[in-house]
Amino acid sequence: MAIRRISTLASSKQAVENACRVIRPVTSSSSTVSSVDFAGKQEPHTKVLVPSATVVENGRGLFSTMSSGKLLRSFLTLEMAASEPVVDLGTWIYSSRLMKSTLFREMVFGLTKVTFFDHFVAGRNQEEAGETVKMLWNDGIKGMLDYGLEHAYDNASCDKNLEAFIQTIESTKSLPPSSVSSVAAKITAICPVDLLRRMSDLLRWEYKERSNNLPWKMNTLPIFSESSPLYHTLQKPVPLSPQEEQDLELAYQRLQKIVLKAQEANVPLVIDAEETWIQPAIDYFTYSALISHTTTDYPLIYGTIQAYLKDAKERLVLAKKAANKMGLPMGVKLVRGAYMSTESQIAASLGYDSPIHNSIKHTHHCYNECASFMLHELTKGPGSLVLATHNSESGKLAASKACDLGIGKDGEKLQFAQLYGMSEALSYELKNEGFQVSKYLPFGPVEQIMPYLVRRAEENKGVLTTSSLDRQLMKLELQRRLKAAFLRR
Repeated sequence: MAIRRISTLASSKQAVENACRVIRPVTSSSSTVSSVDFAGKQEPHTKVLVPSATVVENGRGLFSTMSSGKLLRSFLTLEMAASEPVVDLGTWIYSSRLMKSTLFREMVFGLTKVTFFDHFVAGRNQEEAGETVKMLWNDGIKGMLDYGLEHAYDNASCDKNLEAFIQTIESTKSLPPSSVSSVAAKITAICPVDLLRRMSDLLRWEYKERSNNLPWKMNTLPIFSESSPLYHTLQKPVPLSPQEEQDLELAYQRLQKIVLKAQEANVPLVIDAEETWIQPAIDYFTYSALISHTTTDYPLIYGTIQAYLKDAKERLVLAKKAANKMGLPMGVKLVRGAYMSTESQIAASLGYDSPIHNSIKHTHHCYNECASFMLHELTKGPGSLVLATHNSESGKLAASKACDLGIGKDGEKLQFAQLYGMSEALSYELKNEGFQVSKYLPFGPVEQIMPYLVRRAEENKGVLTTSSLDRQLMKLELQRRLKAAFLRR
């Protein structure tokens, strides 16, 4: 979505010089941000980043350069994304037999293209994604490139996906220096999903038994904690077959090629998190690569922690402490999570409680605790944190915490990130206070991006805090234009 910086706010240089001046104690219950500290405890004098009145009141600053047609489509898209009946219907249609009809499928993809795709996706190919990166960079925001590849089930598909990831990393060389903060990749795209499931089962059983030998296992950081969900593996799994071990070696080689290409291009690699039934194998790949390829004081590889999981904080602490002992600069991307429905369904089908926190309040609390822990860790030694959040309170509390701890705003230790097309007001508010901000930029053909869009719809439905401010600002701008058009008559 084309958006411009807010002209009435201070320049980036001025914002950096005066950042701490916009942070003041909250003394009134009418504040936009509640007076809770970063760990969620009541503290009446907690400092928070005060939202700019200009951002809240003036939609022109963010959306004035958008055409009226695109602005209206974006507004209606966010309205649809916030409607549970609309999202439920769309999700049902996408998974129904109707999609087997070529004509119907093309109609769905066509409607998706001019609504959700145009709003949440950076483009259909590298060229269009590159133009989006340049547009954001002109506004002082970086891009996290993600070629939207998901589950692969054979080596041929994995090899094809490998080339796509390599090309994505290579494309960053032709973009403005420093305009790309990282490239995202999914292990499920370069290792067959069935093999990841088998590896996760074996890793879980090894953790349960504390003595099971896995001959293929390389050195890694802790993957589980005492509260981790282990119910996916109720019986001892058989060892990997010779063919599976060969496939695993091929997956190792693919990841190594991606890491080496990222190192050559001097762009960090972010490994996305997925469902818990395969996440142990994903963490294993991530941490073993981190150990094998660390050569500087700054992370080349970032793993992802999903704060909606009950064991998130414990696993983060264990992994970070182990990395500290090894002298590794651990990179962490902290998110809330996007697989709530499938996680709860799988757990219920096996007779277990969901691994996800029982309420959004508990998820917010866990997110803030994980962020607070990492920020304190960053003051003690090497590492880096990407706070991926659309929650204004979490973002502003983290900004205040970073300022209090003296963490620099050059992006080496801390950066914020939001998904493309979401929480624009928060992104630009943080950016104008001098913090490094990135937009997560998925790109690819419509049919390839559909699973991503379904997750975004599920994430947004019925949630007012995610996009309500953006919708409010868009509505203000639309009203202004209608009023101006009426007065010209």
